[in-house]
Amino acid sequence: MMNRFVLAVVGLLAAGHAGADGRVELTTRVSGVVAEVLVKSGQRVDKGRVLLRLDSAILQARLDEAVAEQARAEADAADAARELARARELYERTVSSTTELDAAVLRDTRARATLAAAQARQAVAKKNLADAELKAPFAGVVQAVPGQPGTVVSADCQPKTLVILGSGRP
Repeated sequence: MMNRFVLAVVGLLAAGHAGADGRVELTTRVSGVVAEVLVKSGQRVDKGRVLLRLDSAILQARLDEAVAEQARAEADAADAARELARARELYERTVSSTTELDAAVLRDTRARATLAAAQARQAVAKKNLADAELKAPFAGVVQAVPGQPGTVVSADCQPKTLVILGSGRP
């Protein structure tokens, strides 16, 4: 979900980028609390400049959790693959039944699916952590900075403007 809490920080007035009034309202894509604002009204900024950061403690913890979950899923998938190889060998030697082989195939399939889900959760957690920084999408001048440290940003409801970016005129 796109957080619309615009930090009215950068009022960039750039052809093709600005709205009818020459301003673009910027916001973060994730919920959180503004930890620091790195620009002031009237300041020129280059494309990619970090304008503000949200407190990333919770987002970092979610990433750490996702990394641990992926490690566990990798171990489970490796174990399931070994069990499947063993079950196939025993089945081919007619030492075990198709039921045991089928169970090993099912466990291997589930373990690989769990690993894929864990990898996806880690990718989302990395993206969310990166999105805790609001960056200028183009060069311009900060027109206003309504978001200040302590401002709560919610991606789930109509957010406030955090930054307004214009094309060069303060």
